[in-house]
Amino acid sequence: MKKISNNIFFIMLILGSLITISSNSWLGAWMGLEINLLSFIPLMNESKKNLMTSESSLKYFLTQAFASSILLFSIILMMLFFNNNWMIYNNFNDLLILSTLLLKSGAAPFHFWFPGVMEGLNWINSLILMTWQKIAPLMLLSYNMNYTIFFISIILSMIIGALGGLNQTSLRKLMAFSSINHLGWMLMAMMNNELLWLFYFLLYSILSMSIILMFNNFKLLHFNQLFNFSMMNPFIKFLMFLNLLSLGGLPPFLGFLPKWLVIQNLIELNQIFLLFISICLTLITLFYYLRMTYSTFMLNYNKNSWMLITLYNNKNMSFILTLNFISIMGLMMITLIYLIL
Repeated sequence: MKKISNNIFFIMLILGSLITISSNSWLGAWMGLEINLLSFIPLMNESKKNLMTSESSLKYFLTQAFASSILLFSIILMMLFFNNNWMIYNNFNDLLILSTLLLKSGAAPFHFWFPGVMEGLNWINSLILMTWQKIAPLMLLSYNMNYTIFFISIILSMIIGALGGLNQTSLRKLMAFSSINHLGWMLMAMMNNELLWLFYFLLYSILSMSIILMFNNFKLLHFNQLFNFSMMNPFIKFLMFLNLLSLGGLPPFLGFLPKWLVIQNLIELNQIFLLFISICLTLITLFYYLRMTYSTFMLNYNKNSWMLITLYNNKNMSFILTLNFISIMGLMMITLIYLIL
């Protein structure tokens, strides 16, 4: 019975986002966001093993409800003063709408709730929060862009996403700050190209899924558990940490491809300052990915036979290994197909 109710809430979660995306009015988009919010709360409370789950769900609900109320207030103002061409009013209303959408997506400077909520969730709910829950706000942001607000949010998202992950020992918080940094890249792609951010988001979702499913499979939650993970199967360990480098955007992995396209787009538009800042701050995120992998690749451990668990009996392991292979070899396969065609 519990499984059936979870499936119903998951279907409502998907329908809420689809209603928001396909709506032709702001009121319909707001209704879709509310359906999405109210269906995700029960999914967050599905696991009672973590004592922080209730706190995270309450924090998420209050933050999203606050953003939804401001969005509804902005929509009402827009409907009341639709024919008003007063410039101050238009700028103020744009600021309200964009701020609420940035708050819902977890972009800086409205990111304060995101790492704390991530810390209290299990890995599957964290994956949903990092990927699916961003689709509807980002689509609404793409409909109503403002260069100044986007520029400020991009710079702050990259700074906070890069510096916030340096002193983290929790893998969930580290992935949260990584998501904030990638969100800055998505906003930068959205600002310059209508479809490039969708491609970036798709590849980011694939990379995040491959890493988080691996974390979930081995019950990894904290940085010090990676030392014990080093005693596992060397092939699995190698795949997992190469995926972290791919998520950081290190060539020749698949994670470098969307950044490569954004960099090329910025060069064509002559936005050198924004390009320089984004590359420098992304190198910092790559540093804390390397910090996670360095201890595993460089230190030697005595492998006990009882630590060599049977990985391939897991039903999900073949799917996880396929995702890992795609994220590692994807750029090479795309290049090969391009050369053949």
